[in-house]
Amino acid sequence: MISNWKAQGAFTNEDLSILKRFRRPHDIQDFLNSISYDEMPGTSSPRIVMEEGKANCFEGSLFAAAALRSIGRRPLIVDMIAQNDDDHVIALFMEGKYYGAVAKSNTTMLRYRDPVFRSIRELAMSYFPFYFNIKGEMTLRSFSNPVDLSRFDGRGWVTTDENLDYIGDYLNTVRHHEVLDHRMRKHVSRADDDIVKMCFSGAITEGVYKPE
Repeated sequence: MISNWKAQGAFTNEDLSILKRFRRPHDIQDFLNSISYDEMPGTSSPRIVMEEGKANCFEGSLFAAAALRSIGRRPLIVDMIAQNDDDHVIALFMEGKYYGAVAKSNTTMLRYRDPVFRSIRELAMSYFPFYFNIKGEMTLRSFSNPVDLSRFDGRGWVTTDENLDYIGDYLNTVRHHEVLDHRMRKHVSRADDDIVKMCFSGAITEGVYKPE
């Protein structure tokens, strides 16, 4: 699949050697786990992520989608919106009828999901128990329909030097589905202190959301 990309000429040999390592989605997750978390604002392309060896959550999802495309998958992402916390974006893939995800996160539990979920909602809800801020408040509120990033191929999103914040702006226009109704919200508890400590263990402090 890499040889079919119109953008191949923009990749260095080192970039291509990274992409050629990937045989399955978890290989992509291993790569994302190996690079640094980028706490700086802005959204770099997958090529720049490889060359600089760092990514934030959004950059990680774009990289994962591009890498999934390199092994014959569609470059799909799903946006998750939080209350009093950072939003999160995951790259979506399927094995047969079941959904899984690849993701970069500054916390330990918002990353990979095995392809065992029967719907995108079921997949999104697997993040709910671990989606909390440093106060332990459960913060996930909605998830989007999948977005196929091939719609941005005309802007060379995989290899460009351009800031990709425009993709984030587009996500704000996509339909999102609420995960809690007003009755559910009354019964949502805080996360256990030990789990909060575990999930934020090793987090880059500058990149941690400071809740109100």
